Order: sequence, then C-alpha cells, then structure tokens
Amino acid sequence: MIELAFSILASDFAYLADEVAAAERGGGTIIHVDVMDGHFVPNITFGPPVVKALRAVTKLPMDCHLMIENPDAFIEDFAKAGAEMIGVHQEVCRHLHRTLQLIADHKVKPGVVINPATPVETLIEVLPMVHHVLVMSVNPGFGGQKFLPLAIDKIAHLAELRAEMGLNFRIEVDGGIAHDTVTSVVQAGADMLVAGSAIFASGDRAQTERNAREFLEIARAAASGLAGD
Repeated sequence: MIELAFSILASDFAYLADEVAAAERGGGTIIHVDVMDGHFVPNITFGPPVVKALRAVTKLPMDCHLMIENPDAFIEDFAKAGAEMIGVHQEVCRHLHRTLQLIADHKVKPGVVINPATPVETLIEVLPMVHHVLVMSVNPGFGGQKFLPLAIDKIAHLAELRAEMGLNFRIEVDGGIAHDTVTSVVQAGADMLVAGSAIFASGDRAQTERNAREFLEIARAAASGLAGD
C-alpha cells in the first residue's frame, strides 16, 4: 500500500497541529518527524516533547527518523512520547542489531536508514528484523534538497531482496520526493513516501491539503500501473 509520510520539517511550526490536520485531510497517513542533533547532521530540529505534543492532537502514527549520534540513549524517550516507528542510521550504529532490538523491545516498529553513499548490502543481516528501510535520496540535514537519482537503483535492489528473502518490510524514501519524482521511486518499489516541501511549501493549508491529495494520486497511479503489468 502506498502511503504519504508527510515531513513536518517543512511545515509552519507555529501552527503545527493545523498543518498536520491539513495534510491528513489530503490523505497523509504517517507523520514523519526528522530528529536532528547538530552532530550527525548539521541541523537541530525536534525532540521527544514535540512528539508528545503531537500525540495529544492526532491519532496518526509517528515515524521518528533519528539523525543523531547516540540513538540508543533516546529510543525510550521517543517510545514513551508516542512514536510508533523509529528509524536509525546504519552509519551511526556501532551495534546495529542491538539498537534495532532495543527499539522492538520498547514495542515500537524498528527501521534502518541508509545515506546516499551507503550500500544496501550493509543491511542484509538485519532485514528480517526491520519494519522499514529508509533510503535517503538526499544527504540528510536539511529539507528542500534536490533528489539524487542514485536512490532508484537502491530502492529496486531492496525490492529484489525483499522478494528473494520472502520478507515484507516497507521501503521508505526521503529527500526531494515531489510530484515530479514520486513516480520513479514508486516504480522502483518504494511504498512509504516522505514528502515535506512538496506538501507544505505554499504556507496555505487549503493548498497543503490539495498538494497531499494530488501527490497521492500520482503515486497510486504509478503503483496501479505496476499492478497492471
């Protein structure tokens, strides 16, 4: 199933609850929370208090993407705040299997993330234990970057591995995903689509709703085309 995981990094923080509601009305089903610490990536964003505040105003699942140097120290906090999914970077986890197990132990769906320069092969041993694999199609740290086409082959590779290994993990993609790039990533095998600027850039919540709806129409048309092949 194709899902829109709308990234609140691109939203108007002063009206965060309203922004989330507009994206949900447009068909968004997952709130993507980009957590940055200023060390692993050159930016600082959200923490567990924001997740807790959102949990009080929405029932949508929250997908917390931890772009931080020591994720193990914060997994419990994000789980208690209300995260349903937590993704950690392969590049920062010294003991990746242990970190993913820690997420699962807190009754949260574990995900693993890879940067543009990280090969898919580094994940093969942990694929059976993850809920989702997030392929970064930009270098992490800032919203509004241009999509890197090298992500297409990585998504396709993951889709092949998923079929060969008999697994059902979701394939998520994040970075430069917009109305003009979503078809290619869906055709490659992605089914959780992170979009921020493409949804929220106008600053108008009626337009946000339309953006989300149009985005999903394009994505689902691409998926339907695959089903018909």
